[in-house]
Amino acid sequence: MEWIETVVSEINNAIASFVWGPVMLLIFLLIGLYFSVRTGFFQISKFRLWVKSTFGALFSPDVHNNTKKGEISQMGAISTALAATIGTGSIVGVATALTLGGAGAIFWMWVSSLLGMMTAYVENVLGIKYRYKNDDGEWVGGAAVYIEKGVGMKWLACAFSVFCVFSSLGIGNMTQANSIAYALRDVSGVSPLLTGVFLCAIVGTVIFGGIKRISSFTAKFIPVIAILYTIGCIVVIFGNIKNIPAVFGAIFSQAFNLRSIGGGVFGSIMITSMRYGISRGVFSNEAGLGTSVAVHCASNIKEPAEQGMWSIFEVFVDTMVVCTLTAFCILSSGCDLSGNIDSVRICCDAFSGVLGEFGYYFVSVSIMLFSFATLMSGSYLGEKSVEYLFGKGGTKWYRVVYIVAIFIGCCVNLELVWQISDTFNGLLAIPNLFSVAVLSPEVFKITREYLAKLKNT
Repeated sequence: MEWIETVVSEINNAIASFVWGPVMLLIFLLIGLYFSVRTGFFQISKFRLWVKSTFGALFSPDVHNNTKKGEISQMGAISTALAATIGTGSIVGVATALTLGGAGAIFWMWVSSLLGMMTAYVENVLGIKYRYKNDDGEWVGGAAVYIEKGVGMKWLACAFSVFCVFSSLGIGNMTQANSIAYALRDVSGVSPLLTGVFLCAIVGTVIFGGIKRISSFTAKFIPVIAILYTIGCIVVIFGNIKNIPAVFGAIFSQAFNLRSIGGGVFGSIMITSMRYGISRGVFSNEAGLGTSVAVHCASNIKEPAEQGMWSIFEVFVDTMVVCTLTAFCILSSGCDLSGNIDSVRICCDAFSGVLGEFGYYFVSVSIMLFSFATLMSGSYLGEKSVEYLFGKGGTKWYRVVYIVAIFIGCCVNLELVWQISDTFNGLLAIPNLFSVAVLSPEVFKITREYLAKLKNT
């Protein structure tokens, strides 16, 4: 049995070295740069517009209303999308990037997210353009839909959907459940077995209610835990405020450090920072993977460009706010980043330096809550892929499999599962980035028409 695991692991590592390797990461950046240039750097030049249309509209009743069958509110859509992205990657993933890529990784994480904002924008504009309603009156959309209807490659859309199903069961399910079970065991001594039973009951109650119940839950849950986590980070940062200038200095100096590592290739420190900063940024906000498009497509919004701006907001909150706050907490604390300590412990040490023993519990509970939210939204992403592949009837069976996977995730070692699901997550980028690049002229036209309409009103 061990030789099978060894073979599978070696095959997976070979594929992962490409999908998360330098070539693909460069493609992520270049496509984001292309979209940014062609839209006049919309994420910067139209900063006031998209902030006003998203954050500025959060207190408007229109953003929270969803009266039609098969639709959810804009608030429900963005909360569900954020639930999928603000997970363990926004906390533990940042610590991993810092241990592997140094402080400079944060600068490249910022670059990838700035450019990724426009990749996410293009994805979701296309999602709204090509979505349609099924026999139950529910919106059907996502990357698979615009790959088939826009690019005309159904086989590629099917490949994307298969990757998405495996990714949702791995990254969106089992690894999140595992994080909750072992964090809860460390905090209160609760058996992972009991945690599995509890999670299956709670998550099952929500996801069997469909997207309306999922979005209703996340719309209430995500803002609260995001605000609480932000407050905790700000307290820690202020506790280490004297170290903040040094944090900025380390981020920028290491981002462009051309020294070699251990006598290796000249400039390898900078290359390493770029690699882990970009990959952790993509892993956290998922811009370019096309995973959150299905959720955005369920929104009651009618204007594609407006939903595209919500996706810019999603990337901004996930990476530029949550990931950055986590990074500053860790870097300002002066904790050990040599790689001899695991990422969860690094986060706990960073918060405990200011908050004392409470900091340990704060990090553990934050990981649990973010992972719990990801469990809820991850089911919908996989469900829509199953619906695309097998029709509406397959979704009920998928929900059952999803619940079983939660229990398994709580009770077993997931090192290989994590590696494989991470690879499937990266594989999503290949069909998606190809398709958004091909269809991008449609998005540029929609954006020009939208801005012209705003100018004339």
